[in-house]
Amino acid sequence: MKHKYLIGEAVYFTASNVARPAASGTYEVIQLLPTDGDDCQYRIKSSIEAFERVAKESQLAAG
Repeated sequence: MKHKYLIGEAVYFTASNVARPAASGTYEVIQLLPTDGDDCQYRIKSSIEAFERVAKESQLAAG
């Protein structure tokens, strides 16, 4: 399975209401991670947060 987004690309993250609370908004792709089942995963970072998040491709849209 091929990742849709590239490192350094801006993406819009939509938080899942099932997982831990997270701020939706614009993030930068920091790292491409292995797939989780049928969904690619990414490490993403927001300029307004001090930490990085892991997001599934289904939670991201082109920013």
